[in-house]
Amino acid sequence: MSEPEPSALLSTLSTPDPEDWKWRFWPVLPLYPYGTRRTLRTEVVPDRVWTFDQMHGILYAVVPIRMTVVRLKSGGLFVYAPVAPTRECLRLVQELVDRYGEVQTILLPTSSGLEHKIFAGPFARCFPQAQVFVAPHQWSFPFNLPLSWLGFPSERTQELPSDGRFAALGGELDYAVLALDLGRGAFVEVAVFHRPTRTLLLTDAVVSIPSEPPPIAQLDPYPLLFHARESALDPIVDTEENRRKGWQRISLFAIYFGPSKVETLGLKQMLQQAWRASDRSRKAYFGLYPFRWQSDWQQSFVDLRGGGRPLVAPILQTLIFPQDPQRVHAWVQRVSAWPFERIIAAHFDAPIAATPQQFRQAFAFLNPKPEGHVDHPLPQADLNYVRSIEAALVKWGIATPPRQA
Repeated sequence: MSEPEPSALLSTLSTPDPEDWKWRFWPVLPLYPYGTRRTLRTEVVPDRVWTFDQMHGILYAVVPIRMTVVRLKSGGLFVYAPVAPTRECLRLVQELVDRYGEVQTILLPTSSGLEHKIFAGPFARCFPQAQVFVAPHQWSFPFNLPLSWLGFPSERTQELPSDGRFAALGGELDYAVLALDLGRGAFVEVAVFHRPTRTLLLTDAVVSIPSEPPPIAQLDPYPLLFHARESALDPIVDTEENRRKGWQRISLFAIYFGPSKVETLGLKQMLQQAWRASDRSRKAYFGLYPFRWQSDWQQSFVDLRGGGRPLVAPILQTLIFPQDPQRVHAWVQRVSAWPFERIIAAHFDAPIAATPQQFRQAFAFLNPKPEGHVDHPLPQADLNYVRSIEAALVKWGIATPPRQA
């Protein structure tokens, strides 16, 4: 990937221009919304912490993906988990640069998350003065590509050192690395604590599910409205209720992959409905809508959300974290020793008002009872599809069975 032209990338326009939303490297990871990505900046802590949200997903099951920017007292900005550096995104960052100083450090806080890795290199090339750190044990699937092939500037990219503080940044940031050997790769998560604002930054370890569609999803509500329908015969109708319904169903898809309260139509019935669909355009997948939701599906969302508590996604609960419960527990204990008041995760809701105790409770599923009592366990029926994925991966030798705590 060639160096972008700063003058073009950082240009400011008085009116919205769709060209500002273009992401030209989308074929490398072809997730919706493909080559057009909106960016929404939110000030979390006045003059100190900002989030930059975009959307991504498949089959209109789209959720936020998030970058966090922290202003350092020592001067300049720290960037955690970059998103697509569209002209709009870069202009919003540049506004902070003009006021608070240059981007000093960029961190890719995961080893295998291609949805994060694919943006970090191109983003770093837009800020040639920044030092770039990556989480240890970098790898990618199905092809283990070198970081230089993903656009990382090799001359200023280095692996994050052993756990500690970013000493060069005035001691404001502490971090803890969770690294789990998965056999054919590694799961790595770098938690960062910004002590002055008591803010914990995470990538995938925990999430919180909002009951209402997040603001970034409201900029283009079509995916919400698509999933709000009961069948392909229903028209796309933009109402607040439909946006909410669509978001809640999308959340169930994104977390469980195969929620228990949705059935998949047979091929014949799906094609029959597609022929009579209210919208057979390409945007509506030519009328194909294979989902039939049970009448009580919303209870699954209520159970999943649990009042907005921090939770560990089922794929991590069943397949990843049980690979080394003791190592995960040690990491959780270290992170929960920091006196944070909020969590900013890279997906779903942010910020999450949470205490270290609530963070620990999210990992209670790893502990033997009664210490591991979970106040809001996820419904077993909703976990079945994730467990079937786990069983298949173990059978094929891609994953290993969970270890005993």
